[in-house]
Amino acid sequence: MKRTAQVPLLVLTGLGLLHTALFTDLYLRYVKEGLRPLLIISGALLLLLGLAHAALDRGSADEEKHDHGHDPGHDHGHDHSTAPRIAWLLFLPALSLLFYAPPALGAYTASHAGSEAVKQQKRFAALPATSPLPMTLTDFTTRVQQDKELAIKGRSVEMTGFATPVRGGGWDLTRIIFTCCAADAQTVKVHMYGTPAPPANTWLAVTGTWHTQGALGTRTAAAALDVHGTRNIAQPVNAFTDDLPLTPSS
Repeated sequence: MKRTAQVPLLVLTGLGLLHTALFTDLYLRYVKEGLRPLLIISGALLLLLGLAHAALDRGSADEEKHDHGHDPGHDHGHDHSTAPRIAWLLFLPALSLLFYAPPALGAYTASHAGSEAVKQQKRFAALPATSPLPMTLTDFTTRVQQDKELAIKGRSVEMTGFATPVRGGGWDLTRIIFTCCAADAQTVKVHMYGTPAPPANTWLAVTGTWHTQGALGTRTAAAALDVHGTRNIAQPVNAFTDDLPLTPSS
């Protein structure tokens, strides 16, 4: 890759970052929402760097042509400003930011990842009397496996996520959570009982009660639900969080 090709690469990458972060929500497939300002700043800096690089190269070329009386492009010396040919592949991710967004992480990724262990929690607030009770998958798992008061026992809950078929049968309601970006994504799953597996990556709101397996309030308790009802929902704009359902089931 010659130095003259580095300029469009910088410009394309900068434009791609700005397009993704300013005019679309596609950046949420790669990083957390809070990193949007950094993407915008990075895109602007790369764009300015590319334009400055182009201006400096043009100035240097004009000066050399004036000093030597010939076009420097016809110099018989060796050009040591080239990089390996494989560097041309850097244009592919730059162009993808502008013209093609890779699919978001989903059931395929989740099926090859274990469910993330929930953090230890010693105290739990009293649960609201709402029925069904909106919960995140993480909160449900934590309550089932750590709440010694057994407050979740017999309670109808509602959770949202996407379907991940399980090898050998059955399915999990799943969330993929970004700590920072897609590279450090973690998966939380709750196994579903009592209803056929929907197509992979189908987003659902699910209501049900804890599926009795293991001792409630201990690590032996299964993060699982006996399903009473499901409804399809639209994929959230920011899908890589473990948020509460927007509205309770009717």
